[in-house]
Amino acid sequence: MTNIIKVLLVDDQSLIRQGLKALLELEQDLEIVGEAENGEIAIHLIKELYPDVVLLDIRMPIMDGVAATQEIQKHFPKIKVLVLTTFDDDEYVKAALQNGAMGYLLKDTPSEELAVAIRAVNKGYTQLGPGIIKKLFTQFSSVTPTQLPSPPLSLTELTPREKEVLRLIATGASNREIAQQLYISEGTVKNHVTNILNRLDLRDRTQAAIFANSFLLYLNDPN
Repeated sequence: MTNIIKVLLVDDQSLIRQGLKALLELEQDLEIVGEAENGEIAIHLIKELYPDVVLLDIRMPIMDGVAATQEIQKHFPKIKVLVLTTFDDDEYVKAALQNGAMGYLLKDTPSEELAVAIRAVNKGYTQLGPGIIKKLFTQFSSVTPTQLPSPPLSLTELTPREKEVLRLIATGASNREIAQQLYISEGTVKNHVTNILNRLDLRDRTQAAIFANSFLLYLNDPN
């Protein structure tokens, strides 16, 4: 029996919600359990419907997607948030992810890919649209070493292999891709990722990627 993933659509444009609902309801394992036109309404509906995944627009009146994500993660930490927007905006991307969103896709993402992303996010995987990681962290390429903060002690205590894994996480590489590049097993990669998250006190791979790019020069330093 197929496990049904309950999805709440949150967008201030009714036509967008209708279009998404029509496309996603073609998927047998996805059920649209409700719709909301802003984050405030979404929070109230979540209390009633308790969806698995919230498909959330960023720019909305009353309560935007960033604030809504923060509230959802504060009060309903088990519910996954996938941000979907027309705005390819680095600051909004970073803010949404830092507040607990599990993924960020543009609204022109094909429906098949969106469905795949919803399933992945529901399982706890991070989903970022093509090029978004690169855009999100371009700001770090122009930062000089004198501007960089000192690395925390926990970072300096990572093993050389853990640093390699963390650098690859920052590029958006999956466990399988990391395993292939480092010629190790996926199981070993998973162990390294778990150790990295625990040692750096990070929640997930998205936070690890953001953290890694903050200290990329240190991670690239062989010493």
